Amino acid sequence: MVASRVVRILAPNPSPMTLEGTNTYLIAGGGEAIVIDPGPDDARHLDAIVEQAKAIGATIAAIAVTHGHPDHAPGAKPLRERTGARVYAHAAARFPFDVATADGARIHAGDAELEVLEAPGHARDHVVFALPDEAALFTGDVVIGRGTVVVAPPNGDMRAYQATLERLLREYGDAKTIYGGHGPRIDDPRAKLREYIEHRQLREHEILDELRGGERTIPQMVEQIYRDVAQFLWPAAARQVLAHLIALEREGFVRSHPLERAATADEASILDPDLSRLADEASAAVARAELGFGHGPPALEAYALA
Repeated sequence: MVASRVVRILAPNPSPMTLEGTNTYLIAGGGEAIVIDPGPDDARHLDAIVEQAKAIGATIAAIAVTHGHPDHAPGAKPLRERTGARVYAHAAARFPFDVATADGARIHAGDAELEVLEAPGHARDHVVFALPDEAALFTGDVVIGRGTVVVAPPNGDMRAYQATLERLLREYGDAKTIYGGHGPRIDDPRAKLREYIEHRQLREHEILDELRGGERTIPQMVEQIYRDVAQFLWPAAARQVLAHLIALEREGFVRSHPLERAATADEASILDPDLSRLADEASAAVARAELGFGHGPPALEAYALA
């Protein structure tokens, strides 16, 4: 059996949003290497990436970034400065990069080759990388090794995310391995993708079931649908519910209107939490980017079936 050319390097940024930390991957081939998701701008982590490349006798020739969230992309610029490698990213990325990727494009380093797949939903600038000769996918935050991922407005789009999952199952369901942006590797990609698709369908059915009982606010729905989930996760859950509701309202199944009152303290803690009280600043910055907070207190809306 040929050994895998994939090396995982774990960034030292554990948090509730990043699990044990961000997974950086080194893809070696013919004396050169591609780095996927260099992670945060952390000198210890960048040293580990460079040292690992040296240990396997490879020169870092390309840096590929799945998306621009602060736990995946900031390390790209300093790693480029240290290695001279070009940075590849989605054309919509808002961090410095050298080459805009497009669906179907290829990234080469030595005899290693990645195929680029447009993968919107978690973020507008998200791509997935396929390594054809190992039937492997590098999914960033589209699929992670444990749990599910956040899809939160305004950068996240639930229908786009669901379409990305369906495409991966349809076109890459025979993949042997998924290397996610966080958590352990996944050795049954088809089962994991089906699990993710079914999970989103279940949540949408639960939201519609709540609305069949009458008009509801997002905090009311979260308290019921996520009643068995730890309350510190309810703000993240609220953003998922909002993403589903935006899609359903756009499709004509749901209508909404603002309530003419301020949110209660309990409602505000779900809709507009003070993240600085929940985590250190680096972790809070990741949470703000992932969850779409920081755009001002959201209006308290009531939703009903159309």
